Amino acid sequence: MSIPYVPAPTGPARVPVAEVCAGLLALFTQVGDGRCDQGRDHPVAAVLALAAAATVTGMAGYTAIAGWVADVPIEIRHDLYVRSGARPAVVPPSKTTIWRVVTGADAEAFDAAVGTWLTRGLQAVTEATDTAGGCGSVSLMQVRLDGKTARGAVDAEGNQLHLLAALVGRPGQTTVVAAQTEVGAKTNEIPKAVDVLDRIDLTDAVFTADALHTVKATADYVHHRGGFFLLPVKENRATLFAACNTLPWTDTPIAYQHTDIGHGRITRRTIRVLPAPEGLPFPHVQQVYLIERYVTDTAGKSPSAAAALGVTNLTAAQASPADLATYVKDHWGVESLHWLRDTCYREDNNRARTRSGPRILATLRNLAIGALRLAGRHDITEATRWANRYMNRPFAILGLTL
Repeated sequence: MSIPYVPAPTGPARVPVAEVCAGLLALFTQVGDGRCDQGRDHPVAAVLALAAAATVTGMAGYTAIAGWVADVPIEIRHDLYVRSGARPAVVPPSKTTIWRVVTGADAEAFDAAVGTWLTRGLQAVTEATDTAGGCGSVSLMQVRLDGKTARGAVDAEGNQLHLLAALVGRPGQTTVVAAQTEVGAKTNEIPKAVDVLDRIDLTDAVFTADALHTVKATADYVHHRGGFFLLPVKENRATLFAACNTLPWTDTPIAYQHTDIGHGRITRRTIRVLPAPEGLPFPHVQQVYLIERYVTDTAGKSPSAAAALGVTNLTAAQASPADLATYVKDHWGVESLHWLRDTCYREDNNRARTRSGPRILATLRNLAIGALRLAGRHDITEATRWANRYMNRPFAILGLTL
């Protein structure tokens, strides 16, 4: 028996963004699950929409999702079915039906649909921020690339699911996952980076990644797509590291420094920047930088220090030392996404192993986190509770209600 529908009180959610992005259900209709449409009681698009709304409220596995979906007011469910081109079903989809749809869905098509919707929402938020005059000191979009292994998801050969995702947004502002792909056991992240970046507009965007992706082919690709790269240089690129490490850093003054106090420690970051020397064994480089980080506890004890080199094709006119330091620091915002999926949704504890299931569930979590951020909710754990207090909230956040 479904619970009665209760209108949610007005709140700080950015409703115009949901209205701009109201095409999520239409995007889901482009996702197939390999089953014949004839005689189907529960359309794929509607089941995915219900699963997405459940994930917004913090539901993590098939049992939790099915239990939440069973309580969705019948008028909301019927509306989703009709707009998906099907007759309203008498009963909600069961756990088995949800499992069949999720595990059989086309993962590439689903990732593309979610990435398209989140990108539209990000554009709406960015335009609203620009109109309000709040773009901040760094106005270029940043594309942060990073991979994550779902440790609980193991295929028949014992290989863990590894996903490579691109988190997009301006430094210090709302970010969403614009594209994601699976990295198979017989390949690695480097060739898959292009598959992810192919789905993103790189024009005047700053691409950042870890040292694994500091390769000439990727830098060439980003440069020729009209984008900028900002890449760390470590010993895994020995020739490039040696060329950068021998530059006169001790004679180069600190160009910018910043101190953070929080989480029981004091962190001071400094950056020194030099023009790229002739003959540097890496294409298109305009500047080389050295970032040093000094950390102590709040009493000034237990000091530690680390240094990191890097290269970029941004010119000094296009990015100041402060801008470069901001891009480097904000790259690790992608780690907060992985942390949320592990802490809020217990992703590493999930043992879903069948076909596309683990990847679809991961994408649903990307969608939920991104949608809540677009709605102005950045404490995701509390936001899932907030969304769950009124049944229509998650559907409104996803633009699934008329």
